[in-house]
Amino acid sequence: MSSRASRALVVVTSVGTEEEAIRISRELIARRHAACVNIISSVKSIYRWRGKICSDSEYLLVIKSLQTEYDLVAGTIRELSSYELPEILSFAVKKGDPGFIGWIESSLDKTGPPPAEDEEEDEVFVDLDDTLY
Repeated sequence: MSSRASRALVVVTSVGTEEEAIRISRELIARRHAACVNIISSVKSIYRWRGKICSDSEYLLVIKSLQTEYDLVAGTIRELSSYELPEILSFAVKKGDPGFIGWIESSLDKTGPPPAEDEEEDEVFVDLDDTLY
């Protein structure tokens, strides 16, 4: 296992609405706790909660980060999640493309320059779904 890949971490969580998924994702990126968050819609969850079997449609967030950021990622999820008990599971990356792992590391580098004064980080959000067609 390469030492760079062993630093990488994937965290998953689920939320009930697209708006919540986007809010948590954007905040993780803005705070530089995650390099990328994939939002997977229409996930069907079946689970036991308070003695009852429940079934819900949810959004699954797949968060690419580093092990050093886990506590901050988990804290942000707890802060912004509407769930009483948010799912927060992490998986260490055993192998990964070195270029991609390097991109994760550079995306989370908090020593880099802040955004320009006239350009807030959350204002540069581009929805590629609108530009692909």
